[in-house]
Amino acid sequence: MLNVGKIEEGFVLDHIEAGKSLSLYHHLQLDKLDCTVAIIKNARSNKMGKKDILKVECDINMLDLDILAFIDHNITVNVIKDGEIVDKRELILPREIKNVIHCKNPRCITSIEQELPHIFFLADEEKEIYRCKYCEEKYDSKK
Repeated sequence: MLNVGKIEEGFVLDHIEAGKSLSLYHHLQLDKLDCTVAIIKNARSNKMGKKDILKVECDINMLDLDILAFIDHNITVNVIKDGEIVDKRELILPREIKNVIHCKNPRCITSIEQELPHIFFLADEEKEIYRCKYCEEKYDSKK
């Protein structure tokens, strides 16, 4: 049994789909922060079979919940203070995301104007569909 020590202050991201923790690590730009990060891959889970867990020891305000919710809004965010869980944050799909994904439409203005931010809005909450703010191209996560 692997034992990873508890953290004093920070957050634990639990119930991450198995194999997705490294992608989250990069999207949340944890590699650019000067903090301790533990990545646990393929941990046993009664609920999911296998799951990943991220433990990050740093200020909770460093975490961009919108990016996290866009990637997977089923992740559990446990806020840790003085070594104890003080809050569990629920993730909801953000109405708008900026510079997380890029428009694939070659005719979109973002292809020509390189400095424009890539902004997508939530077009269909039920189906979790995002569209480009400029050309309304649908974001396809499978591409």
